[in-house]
Amino acid sequence: MKKKVGLYFGTFNPIHIGHIIIANYMVEFSDLDEVWLVVTPHNPFKKKSSLLENHHRLEMVYKACEDYENLKPCDVEFKLPQPNYTVVTLAKLEEDHPGFIFSLIMGEDNLKSFHKWKNYDIILERHAVYVYPRVSLGRVDNQFKDHPKITRVDAPVIEISSTFIRNAIKDGKNITAMLPVKVWEYIELMNFYKL
Repeated sequence: MKKKVGLYFGTFNPIHIGHIIIANYMVEFSDLDEVWLVVTPHNPFKKKSSLLENHHRLEMVYKACEDYENLKPCDVEFKLPQPNYTVVTLAKLEEDHPGFIFSLIMGEDNLKSFHKWKNYDIILERHAVYVYPRVSLGRVDNQFKDHPKITRVDAPVIEISSTFIRNAIKDGKNITAMLPVKVWEYIELMNFYKL
């Protein structure tokens, strides 16, 4: 039987306990066998200046996943031409890993704008989408409300953002409880987000 892998995309700048809680919940409480945390090189909607270099963010994802057998870092998008689209990433992963079934994991906030994604209809044709709750404005497009390929997972609502983490570090706050220990140690070692 093919292994079911959920793909959880993010800039992970930095990865924090909210990401790990969601990813681990998906593995433990859905039919997914693994979750791959796909580090995106650069989101066109985010300011690039605050983004750490790809290899540093990937290293933090490695450190965050070390203690979780079914969570894996994934750097597939580093090797794809930019700007890249999720539909291209999915095609590449299917080509590289024919024994796996890939699904998307997204927050409800992303589902609200999913109709704007490039080839979203092709994604839904070929892949399941697992949606976790997020506090956000707007509404989900009617076509996605009872879609057979979209599964809502009653994961905990985690309202920690990487932006909050970066700003707190810059302000000298102790936010160690919000980061995996090895990620916090790496941030301290490298002196990230201080300026």
